[in-house]
This record gives sequence, structure tokens and C-alpha cells, in this order.
Amino acid sequence: MTIPTPTNQPSPLLALPGAVAGNGVDAPVAAHYGSFNTEQRTLESGEGFVDLSHRDVVRIEGPDRLTWLHSLTTQHFLDLAPQAWTDALVLSPQGHVEHAFSGYDDGEAFVAHTEPGAAPALLAFLEKMKFMTRVELSEVTDTLAVTWRASSSGTTYELIPRDQLEAYAAAAGPACGLWAFEALRIARGEPRHLLDTDARTIPNEVGWIGPAVHLDKGCYRGQETVARVHNLGRPPRRLVLLHLDGTENRLPERGAELRHGEKVVGFVGTSARHHELGPIALAMVKRNVPVDATLEVDSMPAAQEVVVDPEVGLHFRSKLR
Repeated sequence: MTIPTPTNQPSPLLALPGAVAGNGVDAPVAAHYGSFNTEQRTLESGEGFVDLSHRDVVRIEGPDRLTWLHSLTTQHFLDLAPQAWTDALVLSPQGHVEHAFSGYDDGEAFVAHTEPGAAPALLAFLEKMKFMTRVELSEVTDTLAVTWRASSSGTTYELIPRDQLEAYAAAAGPACGLWAFEALRIARGEPRHLLDTDARTIPNEVGWIGPAVHLDKGCYRGQETVARVHNLGRPPRRLVLLHLDGTENRLPERGAELRHGEKVVGFVGTSARHHELGPIALAMVKRNVPVDATLEVDSMPAAQEVVVDPEVGLHFRSKLR
């Protein structure tokens, strides 16, 4: 699965004191503002915000938008409360994750953000599925920017007018970089579509049953695979949190092979340096790899922490007997 190229211009917040730009798809925003360890602690304390303005934003309006999204995606959109954030996926007929997005309905439109550069493919798919439905689609990345704010009551994404990003930063500070955000996300076991997944990923493998897949709704493309694995089988792979050997001052490349002895048993996705856990990464591993096995990536030992239970299907079956 090819990672799209972001088209956004560099964020104006890269002009803030100490800002250092990210890399790869995250290059348009700040990786940190001087100390990513301090910034992690700031976010954990319930303060600060993160500039995610490089993420793509789409707008879906029209009177049929929620019933239409309900029929196409893995999420339950009927009677969605205004301003209530929700996650959704679009699957292939075989159940593989093709698109992932998060958003809310403001009473006039459903507005959602997705990975940098991913909006054109998402909109192209949705456009083909309009038929006679009363919906209108547009990319609004140029006018809306994504941020993430920590607070004592929780954390949330926000969509703000792009031309107000600097004013927002002045009021919402302190600014914390993407490296801090990513370290905490990885530690929570939350994968990023296209970075921690591949073309074969099904929702059951990465913990998206529940957060992004509603099991009590009508048919949608790919539902048979999701239901079969959930009801009768076990995911062929599972997402794990890797605790990497911290004696070497490096992180593995995204996509690096994960080995158990001489066998390749998976691949590594995103990685980061956590202020308490040390170097960590998310990885996809074959289901039958023992959960207590020490693995290896790029000549570095890696201990596993379970994110997705390899026996989840078995556990569900036992409840049906």
C-alpha cells in the first residue's frame, strides 16, 4: 500500500521558537519545539496542544449524508449526535481497510480528517458511490486545520479555520510537537492507517472493532470478513507494542522486517522514544507467534506487549456455546 504524498504547505507554527520540522509525511508540522520529553509530560498532565494541520480534511454535505455514510462504512451513522466525534473505515469487498477517517456532523455537513495526502483517494471512492444520493463532497484542507488538545477531562481533535491557526496557538499553548504526540499514541496501542497497516490489514487485527467498526448495524462492503473473523475465527495477524532494546541510539525504519529466529513474522510500523518506556514501536505480527517471544528488528531485540489478543475469536466463540 503506497503512502500518499502530503500536499499541504508547511505550517505557520514552524515559526514558533524552537520548532523543528518533522520528516516524511509529517514534514509540514513541528516534530518538537525543543524537548520532546518535556512535551510528552506536558500532554500527559492535561495541558498543551499539537499541530496536526498537515492532515487532510473532507466535507460531506447534503440531506442524505448520514444514511449514505451508514451504508458505505463500518460505523453506525444513523442518529449521530451533533458534534459527536466518530471513527469510520471503508473496506474492500474482502474486508481489507482501504480508508480511515475521524469526524463529526455539525448539523449541515459531516467533516472529517484523514492521513496527509489521503483525501483525494477517499473522495474519488466516495464520488463513485454517490449514484442518485443527495450528497456533495469536497476537500477543505485549505480552509480547515486539525489540532489535538489535551485537558484534564480528556483529549480531543479539533477542526479550526486555517487562517486562525496562529491565534489558536497563542491561546491554547503550550505547543507540543508531533514526536510527543506519536510517542503517547504508540504507547496507547493506537495505529495510524497506512503507516501501521498494509494492504492486507483487516480491522480485527489492529483493535478497530468497537472504536471504528460497529457490530450491530446493517450490511456494508467487507462486513462478511469482519463478522467471520470476529464470530468464528482468529485474526491472521495481530498488532503488538514492541519494547525495543534501548542500548542503541536508533529506531527501526517503518516497514522493517520483524523476525522470530530465522523467520520473518511481521513488520514494524511507527516508532518513537517514550519518556518513560524508552524506544517503542507498533508492529504487525503473525497470530501464531508466542506472545512472550522476544523478536528482532534491524538487529535489535524487541519484547512484545499484547495490543490485540491473538485468541479473540476463540474467546468470542466460547460465549456462544
